[in-house]
Amino acid sequence: MKTKFSIARTTCPKAMAGRLRTACAKTLLPLLLFLLVMLPAVVQAQFNYTDNGDGTITITGYYGPGGAETIPSTIDGMPVTSIGDGAFYGCTGLTGVTIPDSVTSIGDWAFFACTSLTEITVDALNSVYSSLDGVLFDKSQTTLIGYPEGKAGSYAIPNSVTSIGYMAFDGCTSLTSVTITHSVTTIGDWAFLSCTSLTSVTIGSSATTIGVGAFCGCTSLISMTIPDSVSSIGDGAFEFCSSLTSVTIGNGVTSIGTYAFLSCTSLTNVTVGKSVTSIGNWAFEACYSLVGVYFKGNAPSLGSAVFNGDNNATVYYLPGTTGWGTTFGGLPAVLWNLPVADVSATAAWLVSANGTNATAVLNGSRSYDPNGDALQYL
Repeated sequence: MKTKFSIARTTCPKAMAGRLRTACAKTLLPLLLFLLVMLPAVVQAQFNYTDNGDGTITITGYYGPGGAETIPSTIDGMPVTSIGDGAFYGCTGLTGVTIPDSVTSIGDWAFFACTSLTEITVDALNSVYSSLDGVLFDKSQTTLIGYPEGKAGSYAIPNSVTSIGYMAFDGCTSLTSVTITHSVTTIGDWAFLSCTSLTSVTIGSSATTIGVGAFCGCTSLISMTIPDSVSSIGDGAFEFCSSLTSVTIGNGVTSIGTYAFLSCTSLTNVTVGKSVTSIGNWAFEACYSLVGVYFKGNAPSLGSAVFNGDNNATVYYLPGTTGWGTTFGGLPAVLWNLPVADVSATAAWLVSANGTNATAVLNGSRSYDPNGDALQYL
């Protein structure tokens, strides 16, 4: 395959004509006419591209002035069918891009580091891709493929979406909050990598998988509740979330991956659901502010150095659970004593367990849930 480069907007047709007139007009006139006819079609592209050898074109680079750009549907009379890996990488002046109906393949990192990009628009006749509110989806809008890095504020995943794709929100540093609706089952690998302004994420009750590195480097994320529907937390899913202070892991989770919460340096409390059976290597390493890890179930198997560096933390476990000793993963382990109320109380009172306070008004009797869930009125 032969890579071609388009001519940039550096040649003015009038200036070219003036220079040519100083030469032999009879000899060069046919060439001049050819250039004047062909030049506008060439300079409008501003793209690097490859002839795929099968009568189609792949865009491999962009050298235009930025702003809102439309990818041509044809180049040299051949359809543009692909946008290559990293084709628009680092195009910081690009604010919008329109993808024609001819494109059927978009490569990895195609719009990576396009920090001013706020809108991706897909031609309605495209058979593979679509767009909604400036966001890139597959045709059926069941997979969210790409969110523009420059798009700011809050975002709610549409109800049609079942999967958030690989690196879909990678580097969206102006994104502040996300609501992942109940239709979503899969949060893909590196989906929200380095969304450094993201403070709030709500995960719906249908999510089953949080992928590798899904929220890695979300340095403004404060708290996280993982619903009972989730069965696994991927390797490095929340590593380097340096503002994360509390995590509640749902009762459906069975495994916590390697490095899952590595270097969450502000993390103070973690509640681990009753179904967790394994915690990967270094899962909570360098969580220097960690004080309490509260387990609702039996003692899980541990990888290497799970709590390495968490020198102020204590492990708490519930009565009736098994596998516990006086230490766990190198940390002291003690019984998690949940509060039990005076059945005759009728006024507001303060209960405290392991340093956590709550106020309650009782009308009758009260007991704690032996699974470690919230106190219940009876």
